[in-house]
Amino acid sequence: MNTKQTGDTSEAAVIAELIGRGYTVSIPFGDNDPYDLVVDSAESLHRVQVKTGWIEDGCLRFKTGSKTTEDGSTRVTDYSPEDVDAFAIRCRDTETLYWVPIAIAGKKNTYLRIDPAQIEHPNITRAEGFLFDAALPDV
Repeated sequence: MNTKQTGDTSEAAVIAELIGRGYTVSIPFGDNDPYDLVVDSAESLHRVQVKTGWIEDGCLRFKTGSKTTEDGSTRVTDYSPEDVDAFAIRCRDTETLYWVPIAIAGKKNTYLRIDPAQIEHPNITRAEGFLFDAALPDV
C-alpha cells in the first residue's frame, strides 16, 4: 500500500467511527486546507488532521507536519493551532483510534507512551488518555 492509500484508509476509519458515534463529519473540497475533516460535536466545529501512527519503542508515534514538494525541493511545515484543532490518529499496527488536541502535539513528531516506561517521568504522555472513548468531544 502506498502512502496515499494508507492515508485514505486512516481517513475512512476515522470518518466511519465518528459518524457511527453520532458526529456530523464534513470534508473540505480540494487538497488546499491544512485539515482533512470538520467534525461537528453539536457544541462546536473541530478542524481535524487525520494521521497514521505506528508503534515504536513502546509508544504510538505520528508525524505532526505537512510535507510539500515544490520545484523539486521538499519542505515540512508543522501544524499550528491556527491550522487545526486536533489530530485523529489511526494506529496502523493495532487499528486503534486516538484524538489528540493540537496543544498536546509536539513539533515534527508526537510520541504517546503505550507500554510502561522503564522509568516513570512526569513528562511522559500516556496514550490511553487520548483513545477515542476518553478524548472525543461530547456529541
